[in-house]
Parts: sequence; C-alpha cells; structure tokens
Amino acid sequence: MSLHDAVGALGVALIVGTYLLLQIGGIRPTSSKYSFLNALGALLVLISLAFDFNLSAALVEGFWLAISVYGLVKSIRAK
Repeated sequence: MSLHDAVGALGVALIVGTYLLLQIGGIRPTSSKYSFLNALGALLVLISLAFDFNLSAALVEGFWLAISVYGLVKSIRAK
C-alpha cells in the first residue's frame, strides 16, 4: 500500500467511524467534533485523490469537506 493510499484509507476510516459514532449515540451531529472529524476525513481522501484522481469521488469529498467546514464554523459560533 502506498502512502497516499494509506492516507485515503485513514480518511475513509474517520468518515465511517464518525458516522458509526453518530448512529450509536456516541457523538452529536451538531458538535464541533463531529464536523471536524468529517472534514478531516474528507480532506485526507482528497489528498489521496490527488495521486489517483477520480472525478466522482473528488466531487463527493469536496462537497463533504465544504459542508463539514460549514458545520464546524456554525458549531464554533454557537459556543
């Protein structure tokens, strides 16, 4: 496994793990932690896509990152 594949796999693990935490009640969807982990996961996947580009995956992760950053800013402002 190359370094960029490992970075992408870590990003996927963060996104899926955060979603699992949401479903089992371990994290609130409005928390800054939830948005941060999603944003970080999407960023890591985007980094890996810079080495092995896939347009549809890049679009999904770009929107995922943008929406997560919006949620993070909203959560921080609410505090």
